[in-house]
Amino acid sequence: MRVATNQSTDTRMAKPGNFPGEPATHPPVGEPPVPGPQPAGSSPRRRRDGGRLRLLVAPLLLALLTGHGSGAEAVTSPPPPRAAGPFRPPPRSPEVTGERRLVFRLQAPRAGEVRLQSSDLQGAGVRQPMELDKDTNGVWSLTVGPVPPGAYRYRFLLDGLPVVDPQNPAVSESNDTVWSLVHVPGSEWFDLREVPHGAVAAVWYRSGTLQRLRRMHVYTPPGYEKGSEQYPVLYLLHGATDSDASWSTVGRAGVILDNLIAAGRARPMIVVMPHGHTGPFRFGMRFTDEFERDFLNDLLPEVERRYRVRSDRAHRAIAGLSMGGMQTLNLLMERPEAFSAAGVFSSGVFGLGARSGPPVQGPSWEEQHQRSLTDPELRKGFRTLWFATGREDFLLETSRATVELFNKHGWPVTYKETDGGHTWNNWRDYLVEFVPLLFP
Repeated sequence: MRVATNQSTDTRMAKPGNFPGEPATHPPVGEPPVPGPQPAGSSPRRRRDGGRLRLLVAPLLLALLTGHGSGAEAVTSPPPPRAAGPFRPPPRSPEVTGERRLVFRLQAPRAGEVRLQSSDLQGAGVRQPMELDKDTNGVWSLTVGPVPPGAYRYRFLLDGLPVVDPQNPAVSESNDTVWSLVHVPGSEWFDLREVPHGAVAAVWYRSGTLQRLRRMHVYTPPGYEKGSEQYPVLYLLHGATDSDASWSTVGRAGVILDNLIAAGRARPMIVVMPHGHTGPFRFGMRFTDEFERDFLNDLLPEVERRYRVRSDRAHRAIAGLSMGGMQTLNLLMERPEAFSAAGVFSSGVFGLGARSGPPVQGPSWEEQHQRSLTDPELRKGFRTLWFATGREDFLLETSRATVELFNKHGWPVTYKETDGGHTWNNWRDYLVEFVPLLFP
């Protein structure tokens, strides 16, 4: 809490009739004079003349300070009060209608342009920032949809400046910014229901690999804090530009796990959601192995030290979307004996397929991981390598080429193509399908 410092070094309390910080030179009106020695050479007449002078000077000084009675009045006096008008409550935003349409509103009477930005609403036509319309009260609005049940991130561009919705407290973090978040109900698995609930916590740990503190989000199932049971663990990785908070906010991972466990479709488990970026990110940059080294050397041992997780292969799985899918495959090849299942959502080996990314320098990914790919002994106890990608996804060909690569080497691959593109609408569905396959 910031504490204001005194502007005056005088510690005496100013009394009415004296200026703050100045010693009292005469008694305020209504108080008796303070007895004491008189200054040398003073006389009653001089004191009376001095009193008259002070009575003349005080109003002049007051006028100088306040501006009244001088040309300074137009500059220093407060503006006249505005005429009272009818109270207008702030606009409601966002509004979710019964038809699952989304109405966005922003009160910005002085703005020249307001647009809506949302990569999650591509299916609703928001492929580029869309203009809002302004009414006579200075409220901008836009209606989109209908949209499928789920969660959607968005923000406004106010004359080009990105801002969150001031009427919506729900947000979702990405790697370097924050988005407003709206939930559209109507899903069996994404809606908050009256079932036993687990908890999602933000957890900090020390990374010796990166020499700094790092954050992860961890889901613990209902009843974890009251028992002593050990649980299987799923490591769930996000995509490029997102953060460790993404799966539990826009991804609804905690809600999905609660509902699957309550329905008997999934075993109670711990879900660890790491931060996949190790610094600023931009598309086109080369990926390093910093995350994988942090995961194996720091994050995984920290989870097994801090939480009651079962540390054998049969009770450990990993999955990720987009960038996180590539990291999942890297970790699987680095430690193939560590996981019993892996899920790859809208991803594959970057460098394969039509959208290959930056050119590969040196040995190919297949050549780098030849032993892990080909040694059948390393696959003993591994149950499923599960891929899913949308037919409109820009990484569709990468996914297909990666599935072909693993099939060639005899891995137990399951692959499905769905409608849609590179969006959370698909990734939430994929999580609902993948989790029940784990830990039979």
